[in-house]
Amino acid sequence: MSYSVGQVAGFAGITVRTLHHYDGIGLLVPSERTHAGHRLYGDADLDRLQQILFYRELGFSLEEVAVLLDDPDADPREHLRQQHELLRSRIEKLQKMAAAVEHAMEARKMGINLTPEEKFEVFGDHDPDQYAEESEQRWGGTEAYRESQRRVSSYTKEDWLRIKEEGEDWGRRFVAQMESGEGPESEAATDLAEEHRQQICRNFYECPYEIHTGLGEMYVADERFTAHYEAIKPGMAEYLRDAILANAVRRA
Repeated sequence: MSYSVGQVAGFAGITVRTLHHYDGIGLLVPSERTHAGHRLYGDADLDRLQQILFYRELGFSLEEVAVLLDDPDADPREHLRQQHELLRSRIEKLQKMAAAVEHAMEARKMGINLTPEEKFEVFGDHDPDQYAEESEQRWGGTEAYRESQRRVSSYTKEDWLRIKEEGEDWGRRFVAQMESGEGPESEAATDLAEEHRQQICRNFYECPYEIHTGLGEMYVADERFTAHYEAIKPGMAEYLRDAILANAVRRA
């Protein structure tokens, strides 16, 4: 079978002009011509064109492709093996690039616009993007979630460090309150629970008492939150939950 230049261009998804150029530089010279001088391509020509397009897709220049294809020691199976290895290498590189882009997208979605070094400085071993997708699924339709996204999208490293310092200072005073022996319904404990709520309002979203008590229940029901508070002080998750509830009752 022989094919015209237009047919081959259609098969390969390239232009007739490209085929003319390949012929002009000797990269792909059609094996036949009509009496009128029109190019005709046979099956062997199509095989060579496929090889050319493979290597071009992999980033090789036309000069490099010519050297590879005209190597007298290389057979078609060697070309396929080499292309397979090059494709695997490229796929691996693209997968790494895709993972990096996905990570950046998640960070942007959560508003954590920090470098990896800054993230470690601010959050330590905690990954602020870890539950990004879950958070959006659970609360993405709420005004509180949207408000939080609007706020944190503009936060700098200094803002996050300030929030971190506020939280750590509150945590130290809350632990001291627990160690005082007073119960979670005491005035001092409920004052600290109110301060906890106000920090959320100030830094993330408006947190009415109904939402705050729901958070308190989640600190006990969700083992991830429980582990966070228990690492600070054993029994802290339940004590905080009870103090939040007592604060809501007290201020109702």
